[in-house]
Amino acid sequence: MPTCLLPFYLIRSLKLVYASLLRQRFHTTSIHYRGRTGAEHLWLSRHLKDPFVKAAKVESYRCRSAFKLLEVNEKHQILRPGLRVLDCGAAPGAWSQVAVQQVNAAGTDPKAPVGFVLGVDLLHIFPLEGATFLCPADVTDPRTFQRIGELLPGGKADVILSDMAPNATGIRDLDHDRLISLCMSLLAMAPDILHPGGTFLCKTWAGSQSHRLQKRLREDFQSTRIVKPEASRKESSELYFLATQYRRVKGSLEE
Repeated sequence: MPTCLLPFYLIRSLKLVYASLLRQRFHTTSIHYRGRTGAEHLWLSRHLKDPFVKAAKVESYRCRSAFKLLEVNEKHQILRPGLRVLDCGAAPGAWSQVAVQQVNAAGTDPKAPVGFVLGVDLLHIFPLEGATFLCPADVTDPRTFQRIGELLPGGKADVILSDMAPNATGIRDLDHDRLISLCMSLLAMAPDILHPGGTFLCKTWAGSQSHRLQKRLREDFQSTRIVKPEASRKESSELYFLATQYRRVKGSLEE
């Protein structure tokens, strides 16, 4: 990937990674691979070479997925100080980290409006300054939904983020269908918690049911596009739907 095409935050991180490598000696020995399968060898080798993994460590992000949201935000400006963000499938908290920074949820910039970040996940999430975490909790559970409304200031979010995915079965079509269903469940919540003019960003996997989700987004939002950040591995079927300018009025469409 040519340096000129890299976003500024990754260029900075890679420079720091390179400087660190010059100061250290790394040895790959057989002990690292003992007892691993061929697939595990391949995954570990790719993981260790991944510039986004190294950059995440340098920048203290909880995982490499932070760079996906950073890139989307750099290109489309979906996060800004003062906004209320609902981060679904938030564990381990990397997207929430980015959101806290971008909406000034921790109040680090005294001159900018202070936003709010609420993260929800079935898994435990370690505390993060500037974020409120609801976990373990199922975002599709009515009790969780009620609690989300109570925690969000004014009961509304300006941005709904979803990097969540179901536990993979290994059956591509089934996994795809289950993820589409998750995204549709979030959209069903939107009339009650997404502020008019709001933004919806969700992960999906390319497949036969993607058109259902895209059709629904086009009905509810003024603008819808498909994005695939650089940090999303090229061989992966992962992609993101970005929908902006929410325009649906509660009860205006049949479910």
